[in-house]
Amino acid sequence: MNALWLDWFKQRKWRPFPFQTETWAAYLAGESGLVHAPTGLGKTYAVWGGPILQWLAENQEPGEWPKKPERLRVLWLTPLRALANDTANSLRAPIEDLNLPWTVDLRTGDTSAAARRKQVERFATALVTTPESLSLQLSRADTREKFSGLRCVVVDEWHEMLGTKRGVQTELCLARLRHWFPELRVWGLSATLGNLPQALQVLLGANFANQKARLVSAKVDKQFELKTLLPKSMDRFPWAGHIGLALLPDVIAQIERVGANCKLNDLRNESTTSPPLRGGEGARDVKFENGFSRKGTTLLFTNTRSQVEIWFQALLEARPDWAEQIALHHGSVDRKLREEVEDRLRAGTIKCVVCTSSLDLGVDFSPVEQIIQVGGPKGVARLLQRAGRSGHQPGATSKIYCVPANAFELCEFAAVRDAIGEGQMESREPLEAPLDVLSQHLVTLALGGGFKEAEMRAEIQTAFAYRNLHDQDWQWVLDFVTRGGQALRAYPQFQRVEVQDDFYTVTQPVIARFHRMSIGTITSDASLSVKYLRGKFLGTIEEWFISKLRPGDGFTFGGRQLEFVRVRDMTAYVRNSKKTARRIPQWLGGKMPLSSQLARAVRQKLAEAKRGEFNSPEMRAMQPILKIQSEWSLIPDPGELLIEWTKSRDGFHYFVYPFAGRLAHEGLAALAAHRLTKTEPRSFTLTMNDYGFALNTPTALALTEEDWKKILSPERLIEDLLDCLNSTELARRQFREIARIAGLIFQGYPGAPKSMRQVQASSSLFYEVFTKYDPENKLLGQARREVIERQLEVRRLQGALADAQGMKLILKPVERLTPLAFPLWAMWVQAQVSTEQWGDRVKRMVEQLEREADKT
Repeated sequence: MNALWLDWFKQRKWRPFPFQTETWAAYLAGESGLVHAPTGLGKTYAVWGGPILQWLAENQEPGEWPKKPERLRVLWLTPLRALANDTANSLRAPIEDLNLPWTVDLRTGDTSAAARRKQVERFATALVTTPESLSLQLSRADTREKFSGLRCVVVDEWHEMLGTKRGVQTELCLARLRHWFPELRVWGLSATLGNLPQALQVLLGANFANQKARLVSAKVDKQFELKTLLPKSMDRFPWAGHIGLALLPDVIAQIERVGANCKLNDLRNESTTSPPLRGGEGARDVKFENGFSRKGTTLLFTNTRSQVEIWFQALLEARPDWAEQIALHHGSVDRKLREEVEDRLRAGTIKCVVCTSSLDLGVDFSPVEQIIQVGGPKGVARLLQRAGRSGHQPGATSKIYCVPANAFELCEFAAVRDAIGEGQMESREPLEAPLDVLSQHLVTLALGGGFKEAEMRAEIQTAFAYRNLHDQDWQWVLDFVTRGGQALRAYPQFQRVEVQDDFYTVTQPVIARFHRMSIGTITSDASLSVKYLRGKFLGTIEEWFISKLRPGDGFTFGGRQLEFVRVRDMTAYVRNSKKTARRIPQWLGGKMPLSSQLARAVRQKLAEAKRGEFNSPEMRAMQPILKIQSEWSLIPDPGELLIEWTKSRDGFHYFVYPFAGRLAHEGLAALAAHRLTKTEPRSFTLTMNDYGFALNTPTALALTEEDWKKILSPERLIEDLLDCLNSTELARRQFREIARIAGLIFQGYPGAPKSMRQVQASSSLFYEVFTKYDPENKLLGQARREVIERQLEVRRLQGALADAQGMKLILKPVERLTPLAFPLWAMWVQAQVSTEQWGDRVKRMVEQLEREADKT
């Protein structure tokens, strides 16, 4: 091992971990691989050390090192632009300290035009970029020559891209680079993931068996401290969200225990820089010239952007003196505002940031002392990822404090602690052959120098997602990009790729320009920009929310009280308001279902409780709730499917508890209602949460255990799902994403995008044309398949139905709502009455049930 590299570690008072030295040795031996380690243990330098050590071995005499910077040797792919700056800074640290003739640069969607022009001449030695920017670069004919010195590609946060179309896009880009440079080493970084061997195989492609591959796991005992802030008094009939803000005083007290003791104004003349970057990593307590010292910061995570807005306002109202010491951060807030928050996090000059998954990934904030999670974690990996934002250095304990928004989430917190202790983790399943991504990629490569069919087919099939690509699908995609497919042959603008002597290329400048502006797989719901009347950009908000506002209505956004003025050109114009706004934006993409892994762990905790085992503070706090559940009904074992039913003045309510997660229950509820109406016409109102679903109907269902088995049968699942749901509308909506990725829809020029109505109209027109004139169109089939697999979670549905067939069904008539049923009933009431009436009615029911519970 090179002495210069090891000395650099010693100078920083670090000792390399065994997994780091193993990775360096594997790299020098010509291997590719995947490094798996908890957040904050030095994965970055585990893979960065290999290329540096290789270069040092080739250039052993410092006096003979070249004067000019080395050309491109390392591509570093990151899933988020926000990670790029931190990653680049981490990579620069050893280069600058060792005086290596290397440079590090960024190329993302945020890179300035001037920087891009400079990169046209020569790339840096290490280029930190995104999958979209790499794909865009592959559309240039001179890229192979500019990349000719490339030795290594690093894919950061691989667990976040696996199982997504961005991951497939990355697979295709890697297939192209491997074709150009057969000796290329590819290394991935992953934190929390259950199917690591498969993740490695997907990363390295279909020729995995023929490669030197290494899965490196850090054998480091990372300590996590998970505590729950428990309510002082526990309602025995919980309903969603109602106890979260009741714990606000406890949350404030926890923030104050570690919060930074300095205000923004005190730091404006601060002359110190951010703490040094880490390899083996270590936190520092930095002294400012004005005498203040930096203490730890709190990240308060919620599960949705709406909850971020709610909690930020609640903190401000409770502690107005914190106005300059707290901030919020989520994906719909303007990027510049987010970056300001991130800068203050790095400097440790902020007390608390309320955030969503926008801060889940590996941005390095050493001053973060603790994490607070509001609401159930919904997944083991997600909670570990968030916990790892604190104690972000070896030997440090990652601390996370959990705040239940619903009493049953206490069971989730207890279950996730056990799952972490047992090393259980969710897996991410890779996607299979999305043809919209392949279509886009083929146009990209035709534009980037062209290709021959046989060679390209062989290259594409080295990508894991397309290893089993069918001849029929391949020929269809080629016809689609060259002739527009069956329905669009008469329109020259869809004949994007030309074929001459078996050579596929793009020659029309207008097609090249439009395609380069459309490269990427990220799509979003209809959204509007939010701006002040005088023009300052605040962020984006979904169109459906704004459509409900009238001029003069107030709402909260980005921590500001705003008044809606008007909509013009896909922009919602606002002004500041002194009125306290009650409306909180909601984003349709905010659903976060309980993972299968955590659902099983929750059922196990309930089984323990049924046996009288309450081995954690959370489960002991839940004991009064579970006591009533057991006395009025029962606590289901993992091998039991409980179905409760009761009568109210509003009709009959049937509660089914598969514990399969919200999205699966949405499909199960619709499926059950559909199958019931096939035998006898009746009306149903459906509600669902992570633990079960409810069928509410005016008349009784005379159903036996055998009847329920048939209703919950996995037979004809797909056919019945497509019958009972508005499958055409679901597929039409999904097709919009596919059409955009496949290049059918141009979304406009930078700064002048098409309105969402125009995009919707265009995609709907294509959908109708294909349905009528080209019903076998592969993109239509893909839209239907993605609705079934992604939106309806059909695999999980199939699993839940298969499990139900092997379970003991327990039909339990109950005199009144049980603790498990109550939140489902409360959701049903919410759909029937106004918000004010809903709250009053639910509270009256709680009081009535509590009186009944006191009698037992």
